[in-house]
Parts: sequence; C-alpha cells; structure tokens
Amino acid sequence: MPKPRTTVVMRALATTISAALLLSACGAGSRTSSSTAAQVECDFPAPSKATSVNVLAYNSSAIDPFTNTMVKSCSKNQVTVKHEPIDFGGQVQKTTATLAGDTGTYDVIETYGFIIPKYAGEQKLRPLDEFVAEFDQEYGLSDINKAMRQAMSYDGKLYGLPMQAQMYVMAYRKDVFESLGLKPPTTFAELREVAGKIQQAGQIKYPVALPLLASSDIATAYDSALGSLGVDYVDAATMTPNFDKPEAAEAFEELRSLAPFMDPQVTTFDQPRVQQQMYNGSAAVAIMFSGRMNDLTQTSNSRFAQQFAFAPPPSVAGGDVLYNTLSVDGWSIPTNAAADPKMLFEMIASSVSADASKASVPAAYPARDGIVTPGSSPYAEAAQVSIGKAPPAEPHPWTSRISNDTRTVVADVVLGNTPVAEGTAQMQQIAVKILAEYEK
Repeated sequence: MPKPRTTVVMRALATTISAALLLSACGAGSRTSSSTAAQVECDFPAPSKATSVNVLAYNSSAIDPFTNTMVKSCSKNQVTVKHEPIDFGGQVQKTTATLAGDTGTYDVIETYGFIIPKYAGEQKLRPLDEFVAEFDQEYGLSDINKAMRQAMSYDGKLYGLPMQAQMYVMAYRKDVFESLGLKPPTTFAELREVAGKIQQAGQIKYPVALPLLASSDIATAYDSALGSLGVDYVDAATMTPNFDKPEAAEAFEELRSLAPFMDPQVTTFDQPRVQQQMYNGSAAVAIMFSGRMNDLTQTSNSRFAQQFAFAPPPSVAGGDVLYNTLSVDGWSIPTNAAADPKMLFEMIASSVSADASKASVPAAYPARDGIVTPGSSPYAEAAQVSIGKAPPAEPHPWTSRISNDTRTVVADVVLGNTPVAEGTAQMQQIAVKILAEYEK
C-alpha cells in the first residue's frame, strides 16, 4: 500500500526533493538583469595571491539574483568571482564533468535536493556543517528554513546551503477566464473542461501549456502526476518499484488526456518555451515552476502582463496532493575545488544573506523564513499553498538514476508511441535492475 502523502507545509519542505534535474526547475530564459544584485557584506580574508573563483549556475530569474549578488559583492581582496551564462542542460553536463576528476573547473556549483544524495554519496561534495557552525552568527544562517536545510542534506550532513525553493504554480489569463465565466481548475478533469470551453470559444486553439521537453521535463511531469496520485517511484521499505501499480498507468492516461489542448510540438517545449506561449497569447493556462512567474508580470515581456493571474496547480484526480514538485536549490562546494573552502563558504553565505534574500523577491522564493508574505508578489499566495500540497520526494541515490533511465520510455508513452502497459512494464524492469545494485 503506498504511504499516505502529507499536506503539512514544513513536512513537505523537509521531505520533498524535486525532480529538478529533469524538469528543470529550470532551463534558460532569465529575464532578471544584473541590477537585481544586492551589495552585501562578503568578509573573507584576502588570499595570499590573486584568485579566480568560478561559479556554475544556470540562468533563470529565480537563480540570477543570488549569483549576481555573489559576483558583485565577493569580487574583492584579490579575488575575482566569475560566472558565465548557461542554460540548465549545460549546467547538468558541466556539473557531471567538473565533479568527475581529481581537480574541477568550478569552485561553487548550484545544486538542488534531487541530486544531493547521488553526489554526496559519491563524496563529490564537501560537507558544510563545520562552516555553518563557524559563520552562523555572522551571516544569520539560523534564519534559513530548517526543512530546506534538511532537503539539502544527506545521511545527516549538509551538502548544500539553501538559496531558494521553487514549486509549481499555475498561471492563467484572467481576462479569458472572466469572459467565459471560468474558474481556475483544481483537478485535471476541471482543467480539461476549462480548456475545452476556451477552445470552443475559438479564441485560443491550444490553451494549455506544460513544459514536456522529451529530453528532460517530461520525466518530472510524470513523477508529479504519479505523486499527486499518492505513489512513489519506489517503496523504499521493500526496495520494490511501483510502476506495476494501477496509479502508474493512471498517471500516464491523465497526462495524455491533456494532449488535445496542447500544441502538437509540446514535447519540444521547455519552460522558456512555455513562457513564450503565455507571452504571445497562444496559451491561456500554464503550469511551471514559481521562478518563472515573475517574468509573466513584466510589461516589457508581454502585452498580456496585466492579465496574468496565479493559482496553485490542480491535483490529478482530486485530494490535497497537487500535480506538483518542490525543488530546494542551493550552493555546494565540490571536494575537488581548488580555492580555499572556507573562503568559498563565506561567498555562498553572503549571497543568501538577509539583504540578498530580500532583494531576490519577487523573482525568487528565498530560503529564509519570513521574507515571502502573501503581499510580496502577485503569485506569493499561490506559491505558499502549493508548497504545503507538494508530494514528498524520495531522497535516495537511486531516485535520479531511475528518473533518468526511464525518461525515454515516459516520452514514448506520452507521445503514444508505446502502449501504457508496455511502458510501465519497461519502467519496472529498468528500476528493478538499478535497485539491485543497492541491495548488494
């Protein structure tokens, strides 16, 4: 029997680690300029010689404020902090490469709870607990949400200093909804009904936009649907995959049921492409990470900026657990980093300081308690509801491997190239093989 899903905010934060590697919280497409960088204290002692610190972080409106702050505030005392623009796919590739050898290219890398178990278990990330204890008072680290710290921990040790959280939020065109007398959908059935009425009105041909990029996002979409139905990838107690459960097939059927309301090229769309559909008016409803929402409200991005409204994402089949995933993002220090780790920690601590975190709102949902309030952004209330109704994730080293190795199967099933029963059977076999390595 699948374990029940929690709806308590802090428990959700503590246990939920997103499949962000896949969906990606993420992708490229930042609309946040360097003007968002806060000037904060970054008080590390000057090194004995000129030093370059290379930071690996993908560009998005939610991440850029923290990266920009680190570059602006910590380039001093003979140290130059460098960050080159990159999209999420590029970050994934470069993370793998820089952690592979005895020496790496990057000194600080942006990470997220989903990959912490894998890299921490392989001892590729430096534990940060001693630095947190040393610099707690100086940088106010106790104000960082404890549950988010747990999400960036593995085997009782902290491997990523939390920066911010992202969760799914639903954006919709309130002018379209009001003109047709529609309300924000709370289930997939209601989403289909709403989308059908928008289509029938002849205003928008494909009103629903989801990031279902076949090479990444689509696996997280499936995991989010499965989680909303109350099922994990794996029953950790028995080390048994759950793809043979009825809910595994149901998750596929529910995702496929949205196909008539989405662009036929949807499996080529990452989050920036979904944003573009909303910008240009070719879609009326979108579900994506909260870090993408502030871009929609900017009049410089879209003529519809004043018409976007926000709500929590719907559940798949009813109930409190939503079609959702929660990603806690943060900074990690590779064990093969060349620069002094204590200096690097002061840099990442300064970038998530109280002033830096305040400056990141509304583009980001910072990890410090008390900064995000219902009035702090147009989508803050929706995000806060969404956090408390996200399915818990599976903080195990096999989770990311199963997600990655089953991704092509998920894409084929959603596209209709593989029957649902055949696809879930393939996924079960893949997962059984991976889990066998951890039972030895």
